[in-house]
Amino acid sequence: MRTHLPRHLTTSLNRVRNLGILAHVDAGKTTVTERMLYLTGATHKRGEVHDGTTVTDFDAQERDRGITIFAAAVSCVWDDHRINLIDTPGHVDFSDEVERSLRVLDGAIAVFDAVAGVEPQSETVWRQADRHGVPRIAFVNKLDRAGADLDSAVASIRDRLHTVPLVVQLPIGREDTFTGVVDLLRMRALVWAAGADTYTEGPVPEALAEEAWRRRRALEEAVAELHAAALEEFCAASSLGADTLTSALRDLTRTGDAVVVLCGSAYRNRGTEPLLDAVVSYLPSPLDVPPVGGTADGVEQERAADPEEPFAALVFKVNSTATGRLTYLRVYAGTIGKGDVVLDVAARRTERIGRILRVQADRNTEVDRAVAGDIVAVVGVKEARAGATLCAPSAPLLLEPPTVADPVVSVAVEARRSLDTDRLATALARLVEEDPSLTVRTDPETGQTVLSGMGELHLEVAVEKIRRAQGLEIAVGRPQVAYRETVVRGVSGLVHRHVKQDGGAGQFAHVVLDVEPLDAEEPGTGEFAFSSTVTGGRVPQEYVRAVEAGCRDALAEGPLGGHPVTGLRVTLTDGATHSKDSSEMAFRTAGRFALREALRASAMTLLEPVVEVTVTAPDSAVGGVLGDLAARRGRVSGSTARAGTAVLTATVPLAELFGYASRLRSRTQGRGTFTTRPTGYAPVPAGMTATVLGTTR
Repeated sequence: MRTHLPRHLTTSLNRVRNLGILAHVDAGKTTVTERMLYLTGATHKRGEVHDGTTVTDFDAQERDRGITIFAAAVSCVWDDHRINLIDTPGHVDFSDEVERSLRVLDGAIAVFDAVAGVEPQSETVWRQADRHGVPRIAFVNKLDRAGADLDSAVASIRDRLHTVPLVVQLPIGREDTFTGVVDLLRMRALVWAAGADTYTEGPVPEALAEEAWRRRRALEEAVAELHAAALEEFCAASSLGADTLTSALRDLTRTGDAVVVLCGSAYRNRGTEPLLDAVVSYLPSPLDVPPVGGTADGVEQERAADPEEPFAALVFKVNSTATGRLTYLRVYAGTIGKGDVVLDVAARRTERIGRILRVQADRNTEVDRAVAGDIVAVVGVKEARAGATLCAPSAPLLLEPPTVADPVVSVAVEARRSLDTDRLATALARLVEEDPSLTVRTDPETGQTVLSGMGELHLEVAVEKIRRAQGLEIAVGRPQVAYRETVVRGVSGLVHRHVKQDGGAGQFAHVVLDVEPLDAEEPGTGEFAFSSTVTGGRVPQEYVRAVEAGCRDALAEGPLGGHPVTGLRVTLTDGATHSKDSSEMAFRTAGRFALREALRASAMTLLEPVVEVTVTAPDSAVGGVLGDLAARRGRVSGSTARAGTAVLTATVPLAELFGYASRLRSRTQGRGTFTTRPTGYAPVPAGMTATVLGTTR
């Protein structure tokens, strides 16, 4: 086991790694994290998911369910490098936690199951990392399982993630005989004895020597094709040295042109040390990533990762604990100490830092200061929410916050006892503060409190959290999905004249609108597009903008069932003004009422959220599973066989999946599993529109 620096020492920026662990649920990322903490000396006992003894899955619900629900930050030291690590959830319902974590990370380890390869949520988190430009290395886990195959897993990475995997290890043994790996860079064998904490190094086994040299040659050729300096050496010497390979792999990882692939079995503690070495060798430090960008007084600026720069940090997580409110920060620039005053830029409010903590999941160590590159939690910040920018009051800089996805499932919640209503409202407000992907509103028709989130499990966890933390008895209604309305056939030349005269200055606005479906393939249009073809100054530009604002107001409620409207283009073709009575308010009102009228005159259709479902079931139960998917309006798009089981892929309306877990268990005698991935919205069949509208009113 490597020696490591005392935790109180400040590590220079080039020896800091801020990384996350990304994976599909059950790929083993929490076990990977636990082994990394154990080997670095951050913990003194191996945590196990099945025993509920992991450091990062410390919440009671995480231990009960055996999955990661909340992103957990930990810190450790390896080879004189400080590693700030975030273990992220793998379930699709908690992808917003992944999004907020990726926003503040410099690199990531993507963990894949050696049997399943790339799974649906693997793709989702990979695309999220692509959007944020986060460099990654891959770890193919569970090589000790029956059916494990490194080459198949690597092929799925290449084919489904559209990247270039560069495999730097060769497994020694297969399935339950897996004992170690051949390091293809140094051409050595690393073997772990049963129960050993570390490996023994030796020569490449004779039986694998030929295959190892063949793969080493393939690695050299692949690297030479992608890296100019490596190509130059390869052409001159017909081979690449280990140092050249390491340098080239580092460059290719940091530019995103390729992904280094390692392998092992985290559960059996095989392959974790080389993985830590790869983190240090290939993933970037805060100095290797571009300076953070933001805006100050509307002007774009950059701020370098330098402790001497003005302080700038992004809040990516807020957590209320028994001892107070913890605000998690990624410090991008400058230095912060206890007692410092910082500015919440968007809220234009100052906050005072009480304490600074280096976090170890649910435990922490107090430090005197944090510098650029650090990920820490602070106590004393009372109002800042996830996505807020905290910076030096003398040098404000607004950083781009993480995006928050729109909720897709809602439930009505109420306290069973009327005396607990206020306590429930306070608990819900705190819940939304901690998790921005949750929203709370009051239904204007029923007066019910409606909690909305990213999925059935997301809402179930949120409600259970309130029950456990507050001791409240809560009644929960049947889940409802978030429908949308869209235009199938629009209208042209709709005229609306807004005239209001009640003494004094009146209101006058005359608008003519065309409404049509929006071409989904048209770049940059999003869910709504507005344009104006008015000529001759008949409608001044400031009034055109007011008409657009009014149209956006009208999108909140459609004519079918009061659902938000999406996928339409509105064109202002003509209009008229009054010299005295026209105003921006009048044209905004006209735009709102004109579009409402146009939507009522248009042919509309209802849209429902759909998901891609991947079901794994025994071969003997496939017929029943297919029949059940068909009954749920599912469209099967693929089927593959894998060691006595079938993997079915289908597109199913989200509303049809409520309660599917128990149904699948009964059809497969408890042996079936499924995962989901959102794919967007699709029209509700014409014959079901009336039924759907009846259940959502």
